[in-house]
Amino acid sequence: MAGLSPRRRRVRRQRVFRWVVVTVLGVFFLLPLLAMLEFTTRGPGGTLTFDTWRLLFDWPKLNATYPDLWTGMTTSFGLVLLTVLLMLALLVPTVIWVRLRLPRLRRVVEFVCLLPLTIPAVVLVVGLAPVYAWVVYFLGGSSLTLTFAYTILTLPYAYRALDAGLSAIDVRTLAEAARSLGAGWGTVMWRVVLPNIRSAVLSAAFLTVTLVLGEFTIASLLSRNNLQVAINFLGKSSAPMAVATSLAVLVLGSVLLVLLSFVDRPRGDTREIR
Repeated sequence: MAGLSPRRRRVRRQRVFRWVVVTVLGVFFLLPLLAMLEFTTRGPGGTLTFDTWRLLFDWPKLNATYPDLWTGMTTSFGLVLLTVLLMLALLVPTVIWVRLRLPRLRRVVEFVCLLPLTIPAVVLVVGLAPVYAWVVYFLGGSSLTLTFAYTILTLPYAYRALDAGLSAIDVRTLAEAARSLGAGWGTVMWRVVLPNIRSAVLSAAFLTVTLVLGEFTIASLLSRNNLQVAINFLGKSSAPMAVATSLAVLVLGSVLLVLLSFVDRPRGDTREIR
């Protein structure tokens, strides 16, 4: 190493430093997960058993053995689907329309969408409780009504993903070209702009999925049942199953975030125009 130039030595030190940081962080994050896995596979007398994991993926038996957990799982997956659909239905047309026709309102929309990020969930529940009294009156007390609260929670993350996608393309040029060919505004939005921000839409959807699957505070304080609330109650009676479910959710969230990194990867300078 003594014969290397100062620049090459600096590059090598930076490379070593990066690997050290990645290794330390990897150990820091992986050790708790490995401990959770070891706890869920620990049988009587310290033997290795996968009974907990087999039960977790045997859904009919899981429903019969832990009905509350099964209800929380099905509720959370229903909330994921409804929240993603409602978030995309509200936010995608809004951000596209503001970018195309109402640029002066962009800061206002951004402020409104990012506002839930500055409000703690406990404080947010205080404001949502009176609203949900009317929601229960009109729609009943189903846990699926948490869709409205979760849509509000996901607005900051979904807005940032969609705004980044729109900033990466020349929206005005695409819209003007389509309009000059006789396309209406609906066609411009759905057949010209939307196909070019598919990765941003998928990013917003993935972030919404991870947030909904991990949300506990609002559901607990509003006395609703979802996956995290069910795991919390299950931990008092069957710790291995609660830890196994939590680990499965963490792995699912990590996989979604890894897929998100591939979705957001640039694919060249060409833009798709349909």
